[in-house]
Amino acid sequence: MLEHERTGWVDLLSLGLSRISMLLPAAIVVVMSIEVAMRYVLARPTLWANELSLWIAGAVYLLAGLYAMQQRSHIRITLLYDIVPRWLKHVFDILSLAFMLIFMGAVIWGGFGEAYAKLMRWETFGTAWDPPIPATIKPLILIVLVLTALQAVSNLVHDWKRVAEDHRPISDVEIDVEALRHIEEERDTTPSPQR
Repeated sequence: MLEHERTGWVDLLSLGLSRISMLLPAAIVVVMSIEVAMRYVLARPTLWANELSLWIAGAVYLLAGLYAMQQRSHIRITLLYDIVPRWLKHVFDILSLAFMLIFMGAVIWGGFGEAYAKLMRWETFGTAWDPPIPATIKPLILIVLVLTALQAVSNLVHDWKRVAEDHRPISDVEIDVEALRHIEEERDTTPSPQR
């Protein structure tokens, strides 16, 4: 997979955090492997493996959204987007950004008090190991939303004058026309076998 080009400091921040999150699934595999070995080989299950894997997976899930925004791999209705003129594409881009910022702003506004309270009282998960998952994941949700909003604005600014992409299925197929012509010429000049 080819990554989208880096177009500014927001991209560098997003990609840096994404690189860290890309390593975290390996940590989950290690944690769960330890749990399997402890449970089935040594008959001494851990108290912490399940909660730690949930904690790590929550961070991966949140940071994956930031990476998807930086890569511009979020869902678009390209059927409509591709057939309209460039000026209307800009209108669509501005409207989608506005709706996204309104939604993100509402979530941040509504979730700030709860996230702050959970962080300040260092709320824990309530299990035997009792990690501070709510105290860390709730604020992380808001932080990632702010970063995703910054990334969305950065994408709009940097993509404003970019040449429009073609999303038709045929645009994904790379055909070497010259190679096809050469094959056709060879076939025409090669004598056919006689029976």
